[in-house]
Amino acid sequence: MSSKYQLLLIASILAAFGCSQPQNQEAENTSVEQKVDTLTYDQEKHFANMRQLTFGGDNAEAYWSFGGDMLVFQSNHKKWGVECDQIFFTDMQGDMANQAPPMISTGKGRTTCSYFLPGDSTVVYGSTHLVGDPCPPEPDRSSGKYLWPIYDSYDIFVTDLKGNIVSQLTDTPGYDAEATVSPQGDKIVFTSIRSGDLELYTMNIDGSNVIQITDELGYDGGAFFSPDGSKIVFRSSRPQTEEEIAEYKEFLSQGLVAPTAMEIFVVNADGSDMRQVTELGKANWAPFYHPGGEKIIFSSNHHGSRGFQFNLFMINEDGTDLQQITFDPVFDSFPMFSPDGTQIVFSSNRNNGGTRDTNLFVADWVDSEPNP
Repeated sequence: MSSKYQLLLIASILAAFGCSQPQNQEAENTSVEQKVDTLTYDQEKHFANMRQLTFGGDNAEAYWSFGGDMLVFQSNHKKWGVECDQIFFTDMQGDMANQAPPMISTGKGRTTCSYFLPGDSTVVYGSTHLVGDPCPPEPDRSSGKYLWPIYDSYDIFVTDLKGNIVSQLTDTPGYDAEATVSPQGDKIVFTSIRSGDLELYTMNIDGSNVIQITDELGYDGGAFFSPDGSKIVFRSSRPQTEEEIAEYKEFLSQGLVAPTAMEIFVVNADGSDMRQVTELGKANWAPFYHPGGEKIIFSSNHHGSRGFQFNLFMINEDGTDLQQITFDPVFDSFPMFSPDGTQIVFSSNRNNGGTRDTNLFVADWVDSEPNP
């Protein structure tokens, strides 16, 4: 996860790079054709009955409720009265084309990475609102280097669906954000800089029993539990050379990361048996487990010649059988399967009329393998 535009900007800066998405650019030459009068492309065999949910702004990190009848997401849609990311929710019958959905964050500061808690009456999310009402400033990107701010004002909160903060789960100095909840309803995984590096931690859903899961140098984030809660999939940048390590540490000292090189990793929920899933190069991120528990869907630009084309791919947990799932020429990311595995929600630049809007789409999932 990460603040969603981080990867929105990769399109314009990498052309350039996580709770993030690329802005629309002139598409690369491609033979992929979008079907007439539909939202899918010919090669997108896993999708049926696709429906567009939002219509304007940047909308991302949409995640299902435990009951599968609601979505919570972040948006900066100016028509909804916000200047930077805030948290909204909708039921699956909501008409967001004509009516703003309920906002459940404070409307202050910047937010990221929301997720329903068991019972579907409360939501966990990250926010900077405790340090001020304005949106925190974006980093200077005049050098052309894509940099992602790690705001030290982020903490993790729980809100009800009327926007009342119920509790604050973190209060350590520095970045605490990117929280998601186990399908078992007992644990939260999140990213924190409390150790001096960006590592993964788990905690109980009331904020107790915090346990560090990763401990290698590099940014670990955007984590999700497997369907049975026994494993965690995440994205990671792991600097290797002396130059890469020095650059990573220098940026981190300034509250920045440059997340242009990331791979997908899996680790047991107790921190044991860490293994790397992808070795594709470029930016591989936004991973989520297939309902069967042995495959991972994720977003990647490894196949594009100019860096900004992100599509969804699926891969076995052991790194075999890589398959391309989506074919939009600009941006597809943030995939999440519904709890029963019958639907998928994701963000895309498709059907945006040539604007830079990134919208939410939901489709029936057509699986070639039966779910257990």
